[in-house]
Amino acid sequence: MAGASRRVVVTDGQRIEVHPGCEAVVEFDPDLTFECVDSCTWCCQHGVLLSDPDLVGLAKRANVNEATVDFRGQQAVKREPKDRENDVAPDGAACFFLRDDGLCALHAEHDWKPVRCSVFPLSVELEDDDLHISIREEAHDHCEGLDVSERRVIDHLDDFLPERLWSIANPETAIEP
Repeated sequence: MAGASRRVVVTDGQRIEVHPGCEAVVEFDPDLTFECVDSCTWCCQHGVLLSDPDLVGLAKRANVNEATVDFRGQQAVKREPKDRENDVAPDGAACFFLRDDGLCALHAEHDWKPVRCSVFPLSVELEDDDLHISIREEAHDHCEGLDVSERRVIDHLDDFLPERLWSIANPETAIEP
């Protein structure tokens, strides 16, 4: 059951079942906590590659032609200039769906996120057909939601890693330049 709070005992580098038949290798401190905070939009400053199921889900909620761009042969959520002081990347841009109030239109209005948005602040790498889950390197410097609550990431891993992540041909979150 997604979001079910449970106490998971796991060590760094251990394989765990996140969903039935869907395993991941955990490569972060199991005591790490995370909770989104209102003042932080760091995750919205990044580009988001969309899987085919994400494109279908997005089409039910927004105009795909208006909201996406081709990025190296894949569809991605468009980044656009935002009129915000602190909630944008150094280039002044952020996610197409970042609203003026600092919330994601897709999440706030439709209770839905593309799979790679759900993963933040985690990083997913595919190694020998295994999903390896770690914390994004930059998150320790930029993500204000790390270690601010009692909500251990490991206890809610099914919230961060939707089951559809295992069906994406390339679930990796890092994009090489």
